[in-house]
Order: sequence, then C-alpha cells, then structure tokens
Amino acid sequence: MKKKFNLKFIFTAAIALVAIISFAQSDTAGIQMADTASEQVKITEEISAFDFLMKGGIFLIPIGILLFYTIVVIVERVLFIRRMTQLNTNMLNQIKGDLSNGNIQGALNSISSDQTSYANVVREGVLTVGRPISQIESNMEKVANIEIGKMEKNIGHLGLIAGIAPTLGFIGTISGVIKIFYMISITENVSIGNISGGLYEKMISSGSGLIVGIIAFTGYHLLNGMIDNFALAIQKINLEFVNLIHRPSNGDKA
Repeated sequence: MKKKFNLKFIFTAAIALVAIISFAQSDTAGIQMADTASEQVKITEEISAFDFLMKGGIFLIPIGILLFYTIVVIVERVLFIRRMTQLNTNMLNQIKGDLSNGNIQGALNSISSDQTSYANVVREGVLTVGRPISQIESNMEKVANIEIGKMEKNIGHLGLIAGIAPTLGFIGTISGVIKIFYMISITENVSIGNISGGLYEKMISSGSGLIVGIIAFTGYHLLNGMIDNFALAIQKINLEFVNLIHRPSNGDKA
C-alpha cells in the first residue's frame, strides 16, 4: 500500500509540476509579446513625421525657409501670369470699326477696361497708328518685352533655389558624417547602430534639400512655359493688328 501511495503521489506531483511549468512559460511568452508590442508602440510614437524630420539638423532651417519662399513665388506668379494672359478673342473685332473710321479715341475706349498684357500691347499699337508699320511693330514688340519682364519677376530666384537647396542638404549630411566619425575616434565605439543611426538622421537634410530643389526646378520651368505661350500668342496678335490697320476692309490705310 505504501508503494502504491508513493507512486500515486509522485505521478500527481509530476503532473502538477508540468502544469506549473507550462503556465509559467505561457505567462513569460505573454509578457514578452506585451513587451514587444509596447516597444513597437513606443518606437512608432517616438518616430513621428515631425520628429523624424527634425533629426535632420540645423540645415533644415534654411531649407525650410527656401521651401516657403518657393511656394510663395510659384503661387503668386501663377496667379499673376494667368490674370495678365487672359485673352479676349474679340478685342481686335471691337476696335476694327473704329480703326477703319480713324477713330483712335474710340478704339482706346473699347479696350480701356481690359487690363491684360494683350490689351497693353494692342493699346500701344493703337497709339502709334499713322506712323510707319515698322515703327508700330517695334513699339508693340517693346511693350510685349516689358510685359514678359513683369511676368518673369522673381522667377530667376526659383532657378537659384533649385541649385542651392540640394547643396545645403548635402552640406548638412557631410557635416553630420564628420561628427559621427569624430565621435567614433573619441569613444572608439564603431557599432553599426551608432553609425547607421547617426547617418540616416543626417541624410534627412539631403532628402529635404532635393525635394525643395525639385519643387523649385519644376515651378521654374512651368512658369517659363506659361510665359513662352504668351510670347507666341502676342506675336500672332501683333501680326493680326498690323494686318488690320494695313489692310482695312475699305481698302485704305487707317
């Protein structure tokens, strides 16, 4: 009886021990999973978009200023050029009758409400009617160049920013790399964590500079494309105006 009791006791104790070990392991695994999840949440919370960007260093300040100025110039120029290049397709038809009758003041009154670049060029042509055709064309071309100059205001700055912003970012990265290797030379700690961690932070400035440069470069060429379209259109307007005053409907010169 004693032997059977001992065997039964040992068997029961073994089962209890296995149960305790299994419970401990599951509890440990749960704690590890909870710790892992909390660490992931912590990492996610720590590396937010703003905090990640701020790791780029002090060179992000001038890059941010350049980005703000770039956006201001692009928006302001787009609105200005669109406003000045709104073509009234009936403008020449409105002044055709007045020019045919020699009514210069009437032609000027017809386009007085139009404050676009096209109207400014045509207005100069109307004011010089009666002079040689070559002089009329020359004056209209000069006014067109003045209008183009107004449209190009500050656009050259975008081309400059397109070159400066990536350079600033690159300088920021080089400065950071120099600091990393300087710290390595002092601490003699060449762990991959220290190198990669510091390096990715410093490369943020390069990425930011490239993004600003791309925005400025794109805006520069888009705005110049809008101005080129105006330059082509105003040439057509000039030709139509010269034909209008040189070959009026009644067969006589205005």
